[in-house]
Amino acid sequence: MDQFESILGNLENKTILITGATGFVEKVLVEKILRVQPNVKKLYLLLRASDANSATHRMHNEITGKELFKIVREKWAANFDSFISEKVVALSGDVTLKDLGVKEIKVKEELFNGIQIIINSSANTKWDERYDVALEVNTFGVLNMLDFAKKCLNLEMVVHMSTAYVTGDRAGLILEDSSSMDEMARKTTHDIDLKEHEKKMVECKLKELQAQDVSEEVITNTMKDFGTSRAKLYGWENTYLLTKVMGEMYLGHSKGNLSVAVIRPTMITSTYKEPFSGWIEGFRLYDSLIGSYWKGKLTCIPVDPMSVVDVIPVDMVVNSIITAMVVNANTSRKIIYHVGTSLRNPLKFSDFNKFMFQYCTKNPWIYNDGRPVKVGKLKMVTTMAAFRWYMQPLQGLKSLNKEFDQCFPDVCLNDDWKDKSVIRLIELYERILLFKGIFDDTNSEELRRIANWSYIDAENFNFNPKCIDWEDYYIHSHIPGLAKNVIFKHSQSRL
Repeated sequence: MDQFESILGNLENKTILITGATGFVEKVLVEKILRVQPNVKKLYLLLRASDANSATHRMHNEITGKELFKIVREKWAANFDSFISEKVVALSGDVTLKDLGVKEIKVKEELFNGIQIIINSSANTKWDERYDVALEVNTFGVLNMLDFAKKCLNLEMVVHMSTAYVTGDRAGLILEDSSSMDEMARKTTHDIDLKEHEKKMVECKLKELQAQDVSEEVITNTMKDFGTSRAKLYGWENTYLLTKVMGEMYLGHSKGNLSVAVIRPTMITSTYKEPFSGWIEGFRLYDSLIGSYWKGKLTCIPVDPMSVVDVIPVDMVVNSIITAMVVNANTSRKIIYHVGTSLRNPLKFSDFNKFMFQYCTKNPWIYNDGRPVKVGKLKMVTTMAAFRWYMQPLQGLKSLNKEFDQCFPDVCLNDDWKDKSVIRLIELYERILLFKGIFDDTNSEELRRIANWSYIDAENFNFNPKCIDWEDYYIHSHIPGLAKNVIFKHSQSRL
C-alpha cells in the first residue's frame, strides 16, 4: 500500500452489497457513501420485499426519503431521484434463504461478477425474539451470506456487524478477540455441530407445539421462552446475544480465505457531526431512560454512579466500517474491532444523570393540561433488589393517594401502567445497566493509526472517541435530536 492513498479513492467505482439496509446504522452508511463519494459504482441494498418494485418502494420510504438525506438531496436538487436510481439498487431478498433470496439468474450473475464488498448488517435485534426467528437471521443468515460471498468472483472484503456484548457479562478489560466464542464451544462436546443441534431442538419444539394444536400466540410466547432458556443454558442473558454469538462462531469457522472485519459497536446513539448532529431513529437503551425520566416516570435506577455508559455516535460507527473495509481489503484475515468509548473517553453514569437533569429541568416536559413535569435527581441504587424495594413504597403511596384524595400529588403523578412499564424496561436492560466491563479497542486504535498514516483524507472518517465533549453532545445535540426525531413523534398522549 502506497503512503498517502485516499479512502475516497478506494470507494470510487466500487460495487457494494449491504444487507439489513433499513437499519439505523445502515441508513447512515448509505448516506455517507453517497454524499462523500458520488462516483461509487453501485450500492445494492438487500431488503425483505415480495418483488423488486416493493423493494424499491421500501428503499424510497425507509431510506433515501428520510430527513437524513437532506444534504444529498439539496446537492443534487432536481437530479436527486435520477442520481439514486443510477447508484442504488433495491434487491428483493432475505438472508435466511439460499443466495440471499435473490431469484433471477441474470441478477445473480450480475451480483456474483460485480460485488467487491459485502457489509452484512442483517440482524433481528429483539432481545426476546422467538428462538426460531432469531436463529434464522442471526446465525443461519451468516452462513447464507458466507456461501453467497464465496460465489462473488471479485470480492475484496466482508464486513460483519456484531455487538460488543457478545463478549459476555464480564468485568474489567474485555479484549477484541473470540474468547466468548471459544467459551461457547467448550460448553458443547466436540462431536456436536451446535448449529445443527439447535436447529433440531427448534424443529422438535415446533412439532411438539403443533401436535398440541395450540394458538399462534401460544407458539410465539413458547418459542420466546424457549430462546431465553437456551440462552441461559449456554450462559447468555437473552436470545439475541446467543444467536449473535453463534453467528460469529460460524463466521470464523466458515470464512475460508475471505477477508473479514467484525465491527462490534457498543450502544449506538445519534449522529455526532455527520451529516448533521443529533439525527436518530428509535429508542436505544439509554434513550429510553431519558424519555422515561423526562416524562417523570423514572425516579430510580439500578446502576453504580461511577459505572461507565459506553455509547458511541452512529456516524463514528459508520466511519469505522468504511475505514476497516478499505484497510483490510484482500488480506484473507479476520479481525475484530470494538467501537466504543469506555476505554478512551469514559462517560460516568453520574455525569449522564447530571446532563439529563440539566436538560430536562431547563426544558421540562409539558402535560396535556399545560403543567410542566418537575424532575428530581435520579436516585441510583446498585442492585436490582434495592430497585425493587424502592419501587414498592411508591405503589403503596399510590394506594394512599386514592384513599386520601390526592394528598401526595408530587409523588403520584404516574398511573400504575407507567411504573410497570419502567420496571419492565429496567428488568430487560438489567445486564447492561449493571455491566462492569471496559471494552479494549487496541485493534481500533491501530486501525486509526494506519488510516492517519496512510490516507490523506482519514480525518474525514474520524471515529476517535477522545474528541467527544460529552456535556456538549448530550445537552446541545443528542437529547434535542432525540426529542425531535423520536420522543415527540412517538409520545402517546397519556400524561
